[in-house]
Amino acid sequence: MFKKIFTNSFGILFSRILGFIRDLLTASILGANIYSDIFFVAFKFPNLFRRIFAEGAFTQSFLPSFISSKHKNLFAFSIFIRFFSIILIFSILVTIFSPIFTKMIAIGFDENLILQAAPYVAINFYYLDFIFCVTFLAALLQYKEHFATTAFSTALLNLSLIASLILFKNSEKSDIVLAMSIAVLIGGFLQFLSHLYMAKKLNILKRLVLACKGFKKKSQIVKNDLNRFYKNFFPAILGNSTAQISAFLDTWLASFLVSGSISYLYYANRVFQLPLALFAIATATALFPTVSKNIKRKDYEKALFHMKKSFWFLTFILSISTLGGIFLSKEIVWLLFERGSFTSQDTINTSAVLSMYLIGLLPYGLNKLFSLWLYANHKQLIAAKIATYSLITNILLSIILIFFLKAAGLALASSIAGFVLFIFTIKEFGVKKFLDIISTKIAFILLILLIIESIFLYFIKGFIDAYI
Repeated sequence: MFKKIFTNSFGILFSRILGFIRDLLTASILGANIYSDIFFVAFKFPNLFRRIFAEGAFTQSFLPSFISSKHKNLFAFSIFIRFFSIILIFSILVTIFSPIFTKMIAIGFDENLILQAAPYVAINFYYLDFIFCVTFLAALLQYKEHFATTAFSTALLNLSLIASLILFKNSEKSDIVLAMSIAVLIGGFLQFLSHLYMAKKLNILKRLVLACKGFKKKSQIVKNDLNRFYKNFFPAILGNSTAQISAFLDTWLASFLVSGSISYLYYANRVFQLPLALFAIATATALFPTVSKNIKRKDYEKALFHMKKSFWFLTFILSISTLGGIFLSKEIVWLLFERGSFTSQDTINTSAVLSMYLIGLLPYGLNKLFSLWLYANHKQLIAAKIATYSLITNILLSIILIFFLKAAGLALASSIAGFVLFIFTIKEFGVKKFLDIISTKIAFILLILLIIESIFLYFIKGFIDAYI
């Protein structure tokens, strides 16, 4: 299990490093101007759909339904042909009515800017077509307990964008935006090819091709499986949308604060997301197919055994990340961002926001683990309701805390909402099962290690403050 977690974590880390290089090159070559705004707007639309739809809701609903189906290949092909057709039609509509869709995501743009950005919006949106194919094949690879291709293929998009920036660095700004937009499609295509190759190697592709023969006549066989999938899929969309709504709310509220508040939230959240992705998301991704299969076989004891091992691993590593991040928040922000126009005051403000975000790292991370139990048991609707409770908490606390703590208050509201999310998830998972997991000598050992780490970090921080 830990080999799969390490594979996911290393792939995410590799991609994040390339993403950081991409951001540096974009800022250096394209700059911060109307052309960079146009590209970010153009890429925002497919990226938003990817986060809500493809990477979250689809996999969480598809994999448990696929495992439960008696006609797996026919069910998989039925889902693929339906979804890909809808996404392709939607992409064509975006191309035809690109100014309208551009206006939807860039309300502040005037008519001239909308006309400039519209062609790039149309180009970038086809990335979603590729990424759906990638997500679909990735789910099938997960079922085969293969994670490396998906973990590392994400870097192909960043490599493609980096190449376009280097090759067109001396071109006109509009040409650079065009090159980057095409690079997005090339990156998506390369991700698709890598998954297609592995699907062929693991004999997945052959089975899908066989399933398409006589598909119309056989499609009724999996009608019940499809209904169960759709029943779970739409609530899963709602559940995965809450994080995006929360991020939008923070940005909107921060726009009423002093200049730079939006940036403090953005940079702090970038740091916060790293341990969350490296450890919590990587662990949940690796564990999801295993737990789903055990639950399908009604082997709950084995499923809980894997959950227990993962729980203590995540608790330890996320606790270390939380303590280390809060103790050294100022130093982390200084090292990563304080250069050029990013002043020492910006470092202080961003580190305060980062500390507030990190308070919620452990509950958000552990929720990734326990929510997969709900998904594996086809409880996507309940998970969506829990996410809604968390969102409501976040909205109410954001409106209150912004008056006292400014941007840091928005981050603290998000962290408290994370505790609400975790508590309700544990309640649905089962308090007794949760107590069985945590009732072990490991808890005492973990506490001792965290105390030692706190003392170590205290002296490290003192040394840094004294000599750096």
